[in-house]
Amino acid sequence: MENENQVAEKQSYLQQHLMSIPELEVGQIVTGTVVQLNDDLVLVDIGYKSEGKVPLNEFMENPKVGDKVAVKIVKLDDGRGQIVISKKGAEAKEKSESLKKAAEEKTPILGKFTKVIKGGYEVDLGADYRGFCPLSKADVQKVENPESLIGKTDYFIIDKFHAGNKLKSVVSRREYLERKIQENKDAFFKTVQIGDVVQGEVKSFTSFGAFIDLGGFDGLLHINDMSWGHVTRPKEFVKKGQIVQLRLINIDPETQKINLSLKHMQADPWSNFEEKYHVGDVIKKPVTKITSFGLFIEMEPGIEGLAHVSELSWTKRISDPSQFAKIGDVVSAKILGYDLDKKRVSLGIKQLEENPWDTITERYPVGKVIKAPVVKVTNSGAFVNLEDGIDGFLHIDDVSWTKKIKNMDQFCKEGDVIEVAISKVEPQARRIKLSVKNLSNNPWQQLRKDYPKYSKITGTISSVTDFGVFVKVPGDIEGLIAKYNLVAPEEEYKDSILESYKEKIGEPITAMVLEVNPSTQKLSLSIKEMIKRSQESEMAKYMAEEDEDDGDTYNPFADILKK
Repeated sequence: MENENQVAEKQSYLQQHLMSIPELEVGQIVTGTVVQLNDDLVLVDIGYKSEGKVPLNEFMENPKVGDKVAVKIVKLDDGRGQIVISKKGAEAKEKSESLKKAAEEKTPILGKFTKVIKGGYEVDLGADYRGFCPLSKADVQKVENPESLIGKTDYFIIDKFHAGNKLKSVVSRREYLERKIQENKDAFFKTVQIGDVVQGEVKSFTSFGAFIDLGGFDGLLHINDMSWGHVTRPKEFVKKGQIVQLRLINIDPETQKINLSLKHMQADPWSNFEEKYHVGDVIKKPVTKITSFGLFIEMEPGIEGLAHVSELSWTKRISDPSQFAKIGDVVSAKILGYDLDKKRVSLGIKQLEENPWDTITERYPVGKVIKAPVVKVTNSGAFVNLEDGIDGFLHIDDVSWTKKIKNMDQFCKEGDVIEVAISKVEPQARRIKLSVKNLSNNPWQQLRKDYPKYSKITGTISSVTDFGVFVKVPGDIEGLIAKYNLVAPEEEYKDSILESYKEKIGEPITAMVLEVNPSTQKLSLSIKEMIKRSQESEMAKYMAEEDEDDGDTYNPFADILKK
């Protein structure tokens, strides 16, 4: 049996132990130590007279002996002398307090989109707390596919808090994102400077370039800043969603505009152009672009030269350069010139061949007669192909010395082989004039020689018009007797006189030549002048006869007539 001293010691120890047990209250949060684990339970010592038991499934990860854990006092005695504690309860209470504080201070809290409900989303805020996020507050941009956010974890701002776990707390992810974007933007404008390399994600494309997401705000990668060379399709240089390194080339804090460059990530190829290329050099490179005014040829990445449509051929008139070459064709060209300030290079392809116009006068001297095909007929004449790429032009006025041709297709058609003479060669203007009428002598020159002014000529009445009578004379030339020249000098003109000639078409007629002009092909005739000069001739003859008969006898009447 225990002696009195031992009993006294035990009572003293028990009294001290009871005094050391803290005074606990239901709902109180305390911190305990894990002392034991089994398959289903975790024993936690909170310094009470008995250890508390926590189901193992309340832990995200299995704890270790000695770990500290916060628990909530559920019951001080379960009827069997055991205290009842809950880890979830502690978390819920702590969560409630932290959410309330976050709502008051507008600090971000972590949440997860769990499902789509009417008007928005249910958001898991942890510890069985749920919140409602309206669809309009789920993102800074319109959410096209609500299901796309399910399972996404991010921060939210609590607009309205409710301590229960029902969906009465309203949260906003958009407010958090807008705040974060502004913070990122402010930090960007404060820390970067022109020339820095920044990283971003290709967000979208426009006709003039691409927008790069730099952290919720955009920078512009202009189409001209994608490559040192010519760019027509931005998607050939960057892809949507691609993470790219770009150089900052312009930034304006006031307008919040940011300009980025991909080409400035590499050295400007134009910086050492003159070390590699010289005027007169011949290159052999691919065609990268075709326009209505020429071919663009890539000399190297970032440097393109233009072979203008006028520099493609010495002889062919090329209206569509795509008929000369295709994109990807490798062509040879000569460097004609360059402008480093404007970053332009002029190229020539025809310069690699001999210019046929340099010796054109030797092959086609004036007067040379050839037979060649008609390749094109126009209102004013016809083009005749003399050799490959070189055409001569036959004007409608150079077909005949005498015939007036109204339409060129009355004389020839495309494909006809005609005989022509070279009448004029202009190498600088690249023109050759042809003539058919020069194949024979000019009848106008012969007419002027045979019929000088005031000589008589006989022809056939060919037509009558309102202004006179046309007469066909030798050489198949037509002359005109103006209507006022159809009558004698003393006779008054009447319309009936001109009308009477319509019945005489085809009959011979004699008139006097007033003018023969080969350059204008004009022949003017007159009956009036012929009669007048005939009368003067008869009078002169009469006066001469009077002088012979009278000798020295004075005849006043004859003297008057002479005067």
